[in-house]
Amino acid sequence: MKGFTTIIFLVISNTFMTCAWYGHLKFKEMTWGQNLGLFAVIMISWGLAFFEYLFQVPANRIGFKENGGPFSLVELKTIQEAITLIIFMLFSMIVFKQRFEWNHIVGFGLIVLAVFVIFKKW
Repeated sequence: MKGFTTIIFLVISNTFMTCAWYGHLKFKEMTWGQNLGLFAVIMISWGLAFFEYLFQVPANRIGFKENGGPFSLVELKTIQEAITLIIFMLFSMIVFKQRFEWNHIVGFGLIVLAVFVIFKKW
């Protein structure tokens, strides 16, 4: 159950993170965001990042082996990076209407392979 909770929290956290890091690139298309300066955009992104941390920190505490969770530190980071790429891919396709090329898919596939290598008990 701790592993599932950790992964769900990481998905939520990374959704907020992706919105904070890349969502502001769409502000100029919105009426309310057309005249925002850089400082305002940074403040909005920080506000979103606050919610990222509300889920990221508990996810790591719950999931870490030394706190009774199922994952080592390296495994936690690997899960986080894989989730980040999945969320980013979905975000860029849905919000930015980006089309993924074969090399993007191969690159993401190699990252998934890296996850397998890290979790494999050799």
